Amino acid sequence: MTEEKKSIGFVSLGCPKALVDSERILTQLRTDGYEVVPTYNDADVVVVNTCGFIDDAKRESLDAIGEAMRENGKVIVTGCMGNEADRIRAEHPGVLSVTGAHAYEEVVGAVHDFIPTVKDHNPHLDLIPPQGVKLTPRHYAYLKISEGCNHRCSFCIIPSLRGDLVSRPIGDVMDEAERLVNAGVQELLVISQDTSAYGVDIKYRTGFWQGRPIKTNMQELCEALGSMGIWVRLHYVYPYPHVDKVIPLMADGLILPYLDIPFQHGSPSVLKAMKRPAHAEKALERIHKWRSICPDITLRSTFITGFPGETDKDFEILLDFIKEAQLDRVGCFTYSPVEGAKANDLADHVPAHIAQERQAAFMALQAEISAQKLQNKIGQTMEILIDEVDEEGAIGRSKADAPEIDGMVYLNGETELMPGDLVTAKIFQADEHDLWAELAHPES
Repeated sequence: MTEEKKSIGFVSLGCPKALVDSERILTQLRTDGYEVVPTYNDADVVVVNTCGFIDDAKRESLDAIGEAMRENGKVIVTGCMGNEADRIRAEHPGVLSVTGAHAYEEVVGAVHDFIPTVKDHNPHLDLIPPQGVKLTPRHYAYLKISEGCNHRCSFCIIPSLRGDLVSRPIGDVMDEAERLVNAGVQELLVISQDTSAYGVDIKYRTGFWQGRPIKTNMQELCEALGSMGIWVRLHYVYPYPHVDKVIPLMADGLILPYLDIPFQHGSPSVLKAMKRPAHAEKALERIHKWRSICPDITLRSTFITGFPGETDKDFEILLDFIKEAQLDRVGCFTYSPVEGAKANDLADHVPAHIAQERQAAFMALQAEISAQKLQNKIGQTMEILIDEVDEEGAIGRSKADAPEIDGMVYLNGETELMPGDLVTAKIFQADEHDLWAELAHPES
């Protein structure tokens, strides 16, 4: 008699890097014969992949664990907050297991321990897609190229959670990318803690893909990914000098003209206190140089207001920085103390209400910049990748927009399109975030 398969519920919190961890865990569990179900009631156990970067994320993780405990009662915890096992067990003493970030084998082992897999499962018969289990739509996927980070930014605890930089072999990365493209993925989002540092830990070792040598560095990775004929988008790129080498690839259409660079501030004194590996003056020079090579480049970044020691003058310097940088997409957060971060020991912490006032002023200025940049796109014809279609029409993204964090392009009335379609459309309306367009060639 065939034993009923065991079922897994899964809650994935945090950044795209954590999402990739979740996909890897789920792929292994599906290979081992477990079913993945969408409700607490149908699950024999629930895995919660936590985020532990800032206090708000930790609170969200603890609340998610609590909900899973109430609704199901059998919970395995993993992820970045797993490093605080004592805190998790103090608030939720009934959890079955707690492991840290990218502890794939430990999580899978815990599932096997508490709900053993069925004996008659045959992974060669119960097939898993070659690209593995994905938590993103079929037409785009995150491609994680490394774990950890070598920087010691004073506000960040990522190295203590995920360790130092460990680059994946470039052959493995390219094989995964090839499987994803063969499965229908049209956009690869390259992610890591520090994408531009890829390969530095292994001295840019030469690997092999499709029988030819390829060095483990960002430029050759981009060249190889660009040869696949799909959208390739770079995230979390520190502005090191060698980043300049990928800008011509963008100008030539090999990869998307898009860089996600976490500048964090514009004041040299604040950047020094943050221990950031870049200088604002050089960053502005580089931005101007990049735009001279690739005028269509889209630059996204994040900033922090209210960092300890930030003065009114520092904030004015930050505003001057974004006025000159004219970035396309920007996020801004008020400084939040993170347990274990060196910045907690700095003097002159900024009162929360001042940090929030600065954040509001910053975002008001950036909204003006973003709105004008989008107004300039009216009348342009561009490629749009469709993400969603409902009874009102289609919603997609241009090359300038990453999923979930940037803007959308609305094609009202286009209900016959499908997610994953790549269409040509003309922009006729814009606000400070999104665009509206109509198909340029509706007959096709």
